[in-house]
Amino acid sequence: MLLPVLNFICTNRFTLDVEQAHQILKEIVVRTPLQYNSRLSQKFGAEIYFKREDQQIVRSYKIRGAYYNMHSLGAEQRERGVVCASAGNHAQGFAYSCHLMKIKGYIFMPQVTPRQKIARVMHFGGEWIKIELVGTTYDEAAHVAGQFCLENGMTYVHPFDNLKTIAGQGTIGVEIMEDLPGAEVGVVPVGGGGLASGLSTYLKHRNPATKVIGVDPAGAPKMVESVKAGYPKVLERIDNFIDGVAVKKAGVITFEIIRQHVDKLIATAEGKVCTTMIELYQNEGIITEPAGALSIAALDQLADDIRGKKVVCIISGSNNDISRYPEVIDRSLIYEGLKHYFIVEFAQKPGELLRFLQYALGPTDDIVRFEYLKKTNKEFGPALVGIELTNRNDLEGLLNRMRENNITCINITHDDILRKYFV
Repeated sequence: MLLPVLNFICTNRFTLDVEQAHQILKEIVVRTPLQYNSRLSQKFGAEIYFKREDQQIVRSYKIRGAYYNMHSLGAEQRERGVVCASAGNHAQGFAYSCHLMKIKGYIFMPQVTPRQKIARVMHFGGEWIKIELVGTTYDEAAHVAGQFCLENGMTYVHPFDNLKTIAGQGTIGVEIMEDLPGAEVGVVPVGGGGLASGLSTYLKHRNPATKVIGVDPAGAPKMVESVKAGYPKVLERIDNFIDGVAVKKAGVITFEIIRQHVDKLIATAEGKVCTTMIELYQNEGIITEPAGALSIAALDQLADDIRGKKVVCIISGSNNDISRYPEVIDRSLIYEGLKHYFIVEFAQKPGELLRFLQYALGPTDDIVRFEYLKKTNKEFGPALVGIELTNRNDLEGLLNRMRENNITCINITHDDILRKYFV
């Protein structure tokens, strides 16, 4: 099955298809700016540029692949209707395309999809789309969508594992090469791999010396693990926080393309992404979704790769629900070592909390969460205590004071399961 795919991407046909997609999409998508960033350029000794796909009408690059894929369908396929599965951004591009081309579309999204994304999908699609919320991950939604598509004889518009979708995403590369012909490194987030596949293949056709680096989230490193294994590996468990790229399994087509054309793959921690989101807002006034900040969050890991180079980071989207920002801040503080959660066992007698405040806390430590969990007996009861530090190095002193004063506690800060349950 892959031989035609490999033959396709190893010839100029792919470049021509991307350029054809570029001509078609000119009247549909926003030609997003390529912005020089002086703060990060100075920090890394490089020329850092942001490709602002967050400024698309649907606030992500996904409109490119969705529209070009659907534009390529025959009249009979359009008449029967189309189906997609998405964590949110592909759904918006799909819905917008359905509205523009007057095609009936059915969208399957995980039940945990942020409400803001669902509302935007409905806004763009209007009467032309119907939304079904199923499962808790993109992969589960995709399974149901695939069954529905087969049962109803419709066409599945894949968010990444389709050559037309990939070519549409590759049009970002056309704009980059026109705006910055000397681009030496492209840093791109990796979900299912459509963007990384299209961009890397086109850039390397135009300039084989260009390096492309793909960034997986550490909580869902499907492409990193697949390349290590030599086949598209299915992850047993993923962290859904960076929902735009939280996929258990990469595409079969995209895996082969990325294995050939992407020079390096890394995984970046969710907490680092949260810190980057905050920094982008505070310094540049840029609001991103977690996946949108992924390529920039990876720069610290890539300092040696990018020094002295012209580097383009793809800001892939800005569809972020404002209600998620408390979690963004929380994850950032934990990553920076400034916030810690403990389950503390308090004796059920007067003065115990006062003793904790007087003898455990340092002069600049602050309790930001306190909640009794359950009294297991008359003598003792556990409490969830969140403590924020001024300096990450203050943790050692806090732990020492707890031990010296015989305060029984469990640090659940880095226990994802317990923290998710209690916090």
